[in-house]
Amino acid sequence: MGVIASFIGVYLPYITITIFTVGFIYRLAAWATIRSPVKIPVFPGQDSPGKSIARVLLDVALFRSLLRFPGNYILWAGSWIFHICFLLILLRHLRYFLYPVPSWVMAFQTVGIYAGLLILVPLLYLLLRRLVFADLRFISNFADYFALLLLISIASTGLILKFFSRVYVFDVKTMIMGLITLQPNPSVIPDSFWFLTHFFLVQLLLMILPFSKIMHLGGVFFSPTRIHYFEKGSHSIEVEE
Repeated sequence: MGVIASFIGVYLPYITITIFTVGFIYRLAAWATIRSPVKIPVFPGQDSPGKSIARVLLDVALFRSLLRFPGNYILWAGSWIFHICFLLILLRHLRYFLYPVPSWVMAFQTVGIYAGLLILVPLLYLLLRRLVFADLRFISNFADYFALLLLISIASTGLILKFFSRVYVFDVKTMIMGLITLQPNPSVIPDSFWFLTHFFLVQLLLMILPFSKIMHLGGVFFSPTRIHYFEKGSHSIEVEE
């Protein structure tokens, strides 16, 4: 496992960060430079830049667009719970990247564990939803299933590391800090199948993120129907008979 561990823990992280950074910037730049000859907000739309900003923020924080149609409440709940759990897990993992660890990061340690347990519920729901409903199964492709299965695998291996096959936190912290300071140390990489699997899957997620539908985390800020706005009165002009 020495060669594999060295590749996953020493070389692959730099490849991952390069692909993720270049891909992320490229996608944002591509969206930012797309010309839009006319404004295309969806009626009734928003009628000022401030309302456009408010709409984007509400959609990002509350997934408001999923609540517009009856029957989407379970989907909204599953999506919202997943994203909140994902955020809490990320905040919990900041302890591996910061030294000293701020007190506010330590405050998320316990809630982050519960989030790791809970996140599997919405992920499994979203997967079963695509498998059970014929209309969703028809429009789903390999990339849709792969993203969900990858997230489920990351969450599952993380829970295995937490409760069944634990590694020394000090070794993980030392490994991560070595990567950050450009002084990787192969000797501190945990010799654990589950850790290497978990770490590899996380890096795989980062590499494919800019080129997948998960990139909606950046695309939502460039959605014309959200950021465009009507000029005041442009869709309420009275026409003489």
